[in-house]
Amino acid sequence: MRNPLNNKVQVMKPSGIRKFFDIVSEMKDAISLGVGEPDFETPWHIREEAIYSLEKGRTVYTSNAGLKELKVEVCNYLKRRYGLEYPDKNVLVTIGGSEAIDAALRAMIDPGDEVLIPEPCYVSYVPCVALADGVPVTIELKAENEFRLTKQELLDAITDKTKILIMPFPNNPTGAIMEEKDLREIAEVVVEKDLFVISDEIYSELTYGRNHVSIASMPGMKERTIVINGFSKSYAMTGWRLGYAVGPEEIITQMIKIHQFAIMCAPTTSQYAAVEALKNGDPDVELMRDAYDKRRKFLVARLREIGLDCFEPYGAFYVFPCIKGFGMTSEEFATKLLEEEKLAIVPGTAFGDCGEGFLRISYAYSIEQLKEALDRMENFIKRHRK
Repeated sequence: MRNPLNNKVQVMKPSGIRKFFDIVSEMKDAISLGVGEPDFETPWHIREEAIYSLEKGRTVYTSNAGLKELKVEVCNYLKRRYGLEYPDKNVLVTIGGSEAIDAALRAMIDPGDEVLIPEPCYVSYVPCVALADGVPVTIELKAENEFRLTKQELLDAITDKTKILIMPFPNNPTGAIMEEKDLREIAEVVVEKDLFVISDEIYSELTYGRNHVSIASMPGMKERTIVINGFSKSYAMTGWRLGYAVGPEEIITQMIKIHQFAIMCAPTTSQYAAVEALKNGDPDVELMRDAYDKRRKFLVARLREIGLDCFEPYGAFYVFPCIKGFGMTSEEFATKLLEEEKLAIVPGTAFGDCGEGFLRISYAYSIEQLKEALDRMENFIKRHRK
């Protein structure tokens, strides 16, 4: 019998995040700081709108690109928050931000095109590029630069085959951000080298002490950028599976075709809920962001107190402490910590090889859980410190 499987899929590694999540789910009294999921419930007024849509019998397909009302509200939101102006025809509503990333890559890549991916980063980028017959080219972000992408790092990675740069900021797993001055330098290179950008801004509302700036707002960038965003992180709507892509009409049109044949449309109930989120959800976002900020400050201070080197993140809800002084790989450290203290965190290598020597810790958990978790980690560190 011939091999029924696709070679690209066979060599693809499973997610390093899910491995520890699956183990801890069956371990009694374990604490997990491994999953990037808000611990807040979806705000009631958003859930209420979804219930109302069901009561009204709104259970049919929407148009492939999404409810017009939702696309209009996405445009209103982007203009209000980030100064980006688009017509609603430039919006595609997707099954989470992940589908938007996949569709953008498939719509833009020809076989052999190189895609630059700053790492450490979200686990889906490299596999999605490979599945689209592109060539993933990783750029190692450095702790001494606060894991920001620099102009020189970008220039050093560009070849005559480079077509797309993925911008994963605010960053999962490091919590790094790019400020306006950083983005301006990157944008100049992108325009000069005639590249395109897929800007994953799913954590745009979760920045602390600084306002998020989209690279699409930089001179010359709107016509060459696909902005990816969604509702999972900002509005605590992970299970609703709703995101969107916004960008040049010629690219969005081709993405809609892919979405049309693979998905049809995003869940109708979720779309009605998302309209309510964008119209009236700003206070909810602010409340959750303030809570995350308190947890962020606590976690960074506590990690430093117990002897882990950790730069201060200004985005998302993760910290990325360094454990290079313990004589263990990230995988070994995380595995022993789980076995000895029943505390699950994610090794940095789940987000790229350059994540070796680091751990990702999520603070999308209560202060009480974080306190108990860090007490367990302190016990572990006291035993294993060299």
